[in-house]
Amino acid sequence: MSARIRAMTQEDGEAVMAVYREGIATGHATFETGAPSWDDWDAAHIPTCRLVAERAGRIVGFTALTAVSRRQVYRGVGELSIFVAAGARGAGIGRALLEALVAASEAEGYWTLQAGIFPENEASLALHRACGFRVVGTRERIGQRDGAWRDVVLLERRSTVAGR
Repeated sequence: MSARIRAMTQEDGEAVMAVYREGIATGHATFETGAPSWDDWDAAHIPTCRLVAERAGRIVGFTALTAVSRRQVYRGVGELSIFVAAGARGAGIGRALLEALVAASEAEGYWTLQAGIFPENEASLALHRACGFRVVGTRERIGQRDGAWRDVVLLERRSTVAGR
């Protein structure tokens, strides 16, 4: 069953945080070890370009952008987060979300999307490459999770239409 991609609303907050907690639990999706409150998450993410995947009336994935800098020169650069519920992984939901995010971000004038992914998260790396992202490099031992130093692979996608 395919998912419907739509704009995230405030009413989706609890469901979005539930999907986020599932991603945190994998140990390979984020440095975070606990989900913030919805209000804190909401304040940290750009109000536009927030999407959810809904299947059978249930949120099964989401994607959103954070600003990489407050400086005006970087206004068209966003860092993305994308999470898919455990029971919905491998069904094309991540790809549908990421493709929709690329389109939404270009409509908003973003010329670069970037992502930082743990090297062990091979599915996410493959998804991003399939959606036009390229590896820029690896930040070695950039942070710790559960007392272990972790690397992060940096990827970016440059728009072919926005910012030209």
